[in-house]
Amino acid sequence: MIFSIKKFLKSARFALRGIFSIYKTEQNFRFQIFASCFVIFLIIFFKVSPKEIIVLILMISLVLIMEIINSAFEKITDMFKPRIHVYAELVKNIMAGAVLISSFTALVIGIIIFYPYFMDFFIKISQ
Repeated sequence: MIFSIKKFLKSARFALRGIFSIYKTEQNFRFQIFASCFVIFLIIFFKVSPKEIIVLILMISLVLIMEIINSAFEKITDMFKPRIHVYAELVKNIMAGAVLISSFTALVIGIIIFYPYFMDFFIKISQ
C-alpha cells in the first residue's frame, strides 16, 4: 500500500506531542500563539483581502516554525553544553536571532497590512 492512514495518524500524534510539549515549556511559543490568535481575530474583524490573509498566515507559520526549530536546537545544545564545545551558547544565540528576525519581519508586515484597516476604522468611529 502506498499510503497508510494508520502510519499517518501515528506520525501526526507524535508531531502534536512535540507541539504541545513546546507549548507547555516555552513561554515565547505561548506568546506567539496568543499573538497569532489576535492576528486571526483582526483578519476576521477587518475582513482582510485573500492575498493579505495568505501573507499573514505565512508569516504566522514562519514565526511558529522558527520558534519550534529554535526550541529543538536549544534542547539538543543543552544535552552537550558545555562539555562538547564552546559554540553551544553561540548556536542558541544564533537560533534566537533567527526567531527575532522572523518575528520582527512579521510585525512590520502586519503593521503594513493592518494600518489602512485601522485608519479606516478610526475614521468611521470618529464621525
